[in-house]
Amino acid sequence: MSNKELTLEALWELSDFKPNPKQEKAIRTVDGPLFLAAGPGAGKTRVLLWRTLNLIVFKEIDPDSIFLSTFTEKAAKQLKDGLHSLLNLVTSINGKQYDISRMYLGTVHSLCQRLLTERKFTEDRMRKRPPFLIDELDQYFYFSNTRYFQSLLEEGGFKFDQDDFKKINKFVANKAVGSKHDTVKNCIAIFNRFSEEGIEADKYLKDDVFVNEEPVLSSLLKMYKFYLSSLIEDERTQRVDFSLLQQVAFQRISETENTSSFFNYVVVDEYQDTNTIQEKIFFKLSESTKNICVVGDDDQALYRFRGATVENFVQFKKRYEKYVAEEVVQRIDLDINYRSTPDIVHFSQKYLGQTDWKDEHDENRHYRLHDKVINPGRSTDISHVSLVKSKPSSPDKVCEEIVTFIKGLKEDGRIEDYSQCAFLFPSIRNNSKVNAFMREFERQDIPVYAPRATRFLEVEEASLMWGLLLLIFGKPTLGEMSRGGEFQDYRDWLRSIERDALNLCQDDELLSSYIKQKQQEIKDVLNDYGKLKERLRLNRVSEDMPATFDIIEKLIETPGLSKRSQKNITNKAFITALKRRLGTRDAYNIRYVVNRATSLDWTVLDLFYQLSGFNYFKGKFELAEQGDEGPICNLALVSQYLARFIDKNSSVITAPFLEDDKFSKVFFLSYTYSLYRLGESEYENQDDPFPKGRIPFLTIHQSKGLEFPVVVLGSLYKVIGKKPDDKERIMYKLIEEKKEGEPLERISTFDASRVFYVGVTRAQNLLVMPHFKGQGQSMNPGFKNLFQTENIHLIEDYNNSTLPTNRFSTQDIGKAYSYTGDFLNYKKCPRQYMSFKRLGFVPSRSQTMFFGTLVHQTIEDLHQFLILLREKGIEFEGRES
Repeated sequence: MSNKELTLEALWELSDFKPNPKQEKAIRTVDGPLFLAAGPGAGKTRVLLWRTLNLIVFKEIDPDSIFLSTFTEKAAKQLKDGLHSLLNLVTSINGKQYDISRMYLGTVHSLCQRLLTERKFTEDRMRKRPPFLIDELDQYFYFSNTRYFQSLLEEGGFKFDQDDFKKINKFVANKAVGSKHDTVKNCIAIFNRFSEEGIEADKYLKDDVFVNEEPVLSSLLKMYKFYLSSLIEDERTQRVDFSLLQQVAFQRISETENTSSFFNYVVVDEYQDTNTIQEKIFFKLSESTKNICVVGDDDQALYRFRGATVENFVQFKKRYEKYVAEEVVQRIDLDINYRSTPDIVHFSQKYLGQTDWKDEHDENRHYRLHDKVINPGRSTDISHVSLVKSKPSSPDKVCEEIVTFIKGLKEDGRIEDYSQCAFLFPSIRNNSKVNAFMREFERQDIPVYAPRATRFLEVEEASLMWGLLLLIFGKPTLGEMSRGGEFQDYRDWLRSIERDALNLCQDDELLSSYIKQKQQEIKDVLNDYGKLKERLRLNRVSEDMPATFDIIEKLIETPGLSKRSQKNITNKAFITALKRRLGTRDAYNIRYVVNRATSLDWTVLDLFYQLSGFNYFKGKFELAEQGDEGPICNLALVSQYLARFIDKNSSVITAPFLEDDKFSKVFFLSYTYSLYRLGESEYENQDDPFPKGRIPFLTIHQSKGLEFPVVVLGSLYKVIGKKPDDKERIMYKLIEEKKEGEPLERISTFDASRVFYVGVTRAQNLLVMPHFKGQGQSMNPGFKNLFQTENIHLIEDYNNSTLPTNRFSTQDIGKAYSYTGDFLNYKKCPRQYMSFKRLGFVPSRSQTMFFGTLVHQTIEDLHQFLILLREKGIEFEGRES
């Protein structure tokens, strides 16, 4: 094919892609505001991929001037890999190279971080120090600091006691509990909402009427104001949480001239899940060119609890005209579902259609895109049954029937792997239906992966690893935890993991020997530390004094000092550094020398990998190679949490840190206890969202964006009709415009409809629904009606052989591999490649990675400096060294 023959149609043919008329129109429509209403399974990812390729290849738009925001890192990676693949195909035809390394493609949070370091938004093109980002876990630790939280409460006029904890928790979450932990979580939740909605506290606090009518809310706004100021240490150092990050980014681009001309095209995926501040960012960036494309589905809006505003999408045309320009907004509906069978598509539409979305005060107004109709794209000749339900019975009998059915599908080869059948629930924690299904799967010896069903630390692999660490470092004094009944469960857990770790050591003599060796190393450094301190005391040497060779010589001669500690302070590299610093402001002091002498040469992450080589954990890696990846996915999470502890504290474990059980208290009574209380965690991989070999138990929120050959809706009940979430009620008090959106009293009904709609539409070939019957059993009204009016087959009448054989699907939009990052690493060690590259294990040593990043940034800074000189007409003459 010659370059002249290079067309979109030709590329589609080479890529085996046949867009329908609406998909093609969306791909070719690039100028002006574009509104894409994309239903489930409508191929929106492919449309975004080809639309971006059209801009780069055929419209010759610089990739750097395209801003493409996705909802998840996984979606961003899919698009980036797909673009690399297709652009390589184009290059093989026309010989032209396309570089998308600088393209703005990622989640809104990652793009905001990049905006804050972008030289376009700084004077003289110099790199500006970005705010230090604290994530959700860091934010929890920040608030949990007792001294800080006391100050925060005092700012709002609250006392640090259970009565005021109850007052705050009752107002924010309608639960009058006197727990500090719950109070911290609720303060974080409401403060994040304030940030996402762009609330300015002073606006309300200056209003005496508001303060008198809303005393608790006013106190929370005072606390929020204090929180914001506490994050700024000085003019150059600012910390931000994820919600504030967007505010700071918006402020930066608002203060920069011609901001809206920096990007020729702005594309936003999952627009129904955007919040107020995100909308402002997207509108600002596209203000000049008017080339904004938003993609979404209001029926899949699930993230209200995180501040998402579905009205941003439903009312996009109205809001765009109000805040940007009265431009013609073109709407294209991607309304063909290629994912699910026609029966599943029709069932999902009937379910959603039972909800009354009309405004009761205005019959012409709807709270969803009422004129949107989703049509099946798969053949209507599909003969197999796609919808089945259990016999109406008690939970135990229903679970037995469904689990036996799924087991039969696997035995008959209808599903290749258990991970192809997902059990979806509106919520998982403390859910009786989840527990009932898990018991039945265990009884039938079928492995399950349900990270949200219990505390992550209670998962076997995590508890045993923590138990071995407990043996090595020693258990903190339990008296430290006798401050109340809320510690009892954790105290019992510590005892249980210690017992299980001891049992594991009894079964593995080498492991037992290793544990004793590490325990002895800790005793040795503490012993050396005591001797060195005594030596300093006898010689009347202060640890704050500068280190000299005379003093170091005396330390080396300390009676009984181990050869290991002597070696640490006679190391050639250390002596060289000591000489270089002598007499300078950066001279080492005696404390540093003593700490260096008595430091362990391993970290908790080193321990993790060394422990992973013993029989129990080694067996989990071998199990993964046989097809069950659940246990090593748990171990990957363990490595991530241990790495977080190192980041939060120190990678070096010194004797002073070990003395008086300091390390044990920090690790077990602070860090681990916080993880235990926060409870849930989840494994997420950009390539595979759940481990193979196990039945995934997911919340419907987790399943969004995914698809499965077989879906079991584990529960058809979600509470509706109750008063709305209190944080939403608070926002309605603060923002008058909120009242134009969905009525508070109907929010729970709307959200329940959307949740179950998303659950139903995850199924490709078969949707399985339980029919729980008996005392205390309830069902969502929509399903109850459909069970009575629709011809849904019973499981006992289903013929397994009619279900199409489900094989693992390959990546359909291309995947990019690198020679060094993928091929050579895999060739070197397939197991290591699986662990680090695919499953997300954290390497124990990352200095090389840091150095590479530093070199890259330094070269980039020099490059930008030369550009600046050239722009100013200054010639730079290099000199040979």
